Amino acid sequence: MATEIARSGAPRKLNELGQSLWLDNITRDLLNNGTLERYISSGLSVTGLTSNPTIFDHAIGKSAAYDADVGSMAAKGVSTEDLFFELAIADLARAADLFKPVFERTATVDGWVSLEVSPLLAYDTAKTLAAARKLHAKAARPNLFIKIPGTREGLPAIEEAIFQGVPINVTLLFSTGQYQAAAEAYLRGLERRVAAGLSPDVRSVASLFVSRWDKATLEKLPANLRNKLGIAVGQQCFRAYRQLMGTDRWQRLMNLGARPQRLLFASTGVKDPSAPDTMYVTALAAPNTVNTMPEETLLAFGDHGAVSGALTPDGGNCDQMLAAIAAAGVDIAALATQLQTDGAESFNASWKNLLKSIETKTKALK
Repeated sequence: MATEIARSGAPRKLNELGQSLWLDNITRDLLNNGTLERYISSGLSVTGLTSNPTIFDHAIGKSAAYDADVGSMAAKGVSTEDLFFELAIADLARAADLFKPVFERTATVDGWVSLEVSPLLAYDTAKTLAAARKLHAKAARPNLFIKIPGTREGLPAIEEAIFQGVPINVTLLFSTGQYQAAAEAYLRGLERRVAAGLSPDVRSVASLFVSRWDKATLEKLPANLRNKLGIAVGQQCFRAYRQLMGTDRWQRLMNLGARPQRLLFASTGVKDPSAPDTMYVTALAAPNTVNTMPEETLLAFGDHGAVSGALTPDGGNCDQMLAAIAAAGVDIAALATQLQTDGAESFNASWKNLLKSIETKTKALK
């Protein structure tokens, strides 16, 4: 089984390049039936995991695995939102324990899982920070990231959370500019720790969403430019990431014990059924980064994926591709803002559906 699900050998090649491969999914069934453990121990080389409200909506709403806990907590009068976080933290704590050997073997660089604050707080700095601190303390796992959206209001919360020692997965980033703003918040948090006499070794990843660019422009671009925008943005962002790592500002922090906020390529499941199902994974192979992918994409990559080389620090041909797409009528800066807004609204909708699913299940169990 372990050999069959990774017959291509491509996941191992990604690891050899220095890229971590994370699963963008979690369900109690994945934990209970040993599937996640097999993904870790097999040639798929899964070394981390991410989650979001949509994933938990599907997991809890469509599985009976949570019914006993839902019924028990509902009988005690636990609120719907608190009930969800109890369920999510229970799952993610188990996953974090499975990844603990990776976490220790890699000196805490890899082996992380992620839990998102309520997306309804995306535009409320103070409540986002309070929720991040509370959830991280409650989970009590050193290898658990708290996800905070990289919105304008989220950035101060990210800086403050890093200063207070809470590991953060910055989510809902779509452009190089949005990534740079998130990286700046991370750097400020670390610099404040140094000024306060604290260790700057607080981990973070910055999650750049890829496939939604191409979904949004599929009908607006000529055939030769379709499914090119997400990869070009990823290349451009990787260049900015590598440039930041070479600055005197970063080198000073590194000399004091800081580690890079790794760039994470998210939303790497292909939305266009006519396109190769592993194209984003192949195109965005890059050292010292993370690629988190849906289970379907993970299995496809293990079965027939390929790694043809690594992204170059200069961004390859991204400038030419972005210029061609702009010339075709796409306002890339405006679309980046719209994608972030739409992403936040989508997570809001999933969050509300999730709470409604729990309420429905609670009533049914009563």
